[in-house]
Amino acid sequence: MTAEDLAKTCAELASNKKAEEIVVLDLRGISTFTDFFVICSANSEPQLKAIANEIEAQLKEDHAVRPTAIDGFPASQWIVLDYLEVVVHIFHRDKRAFYSLEDLWGDAPRVELETAASSR
Repeated sequence: MTAEDLAKTCAELASNKKAEEIVVLDLRGISTFTDFFVICSANSEPQLKAIANEIEAQLKEDHAVRPTAIDGFPASQWIVLDYLEVVVHIFHRDKRAFYSLEDLWGDAPRVELETAASSR
């Protein structure tokens, strides 16, 4: 599985748990620590945890891929799943606006996603 395929799969899995405002940023050529960011929003702490669990469990089950690190917890309103080439950021809506990663990495092109995942 390529890094781009992994990023798109993470976005699709987040969509399965009703994540909103799903964005995939292509950081190749911009970043030295990862190739893609997947950024999405949750409306509650339980949803935040459900999104993270869905991504982690399905990648492990379907592709034998495990994160090298998991940081944050639902009460922090920001969970990060680090798959080296892909870093998934799951934010509570308010925390996402505060950190504004899309603006910080504004030079990064956005990866086109299926309409269902990107329109939420």
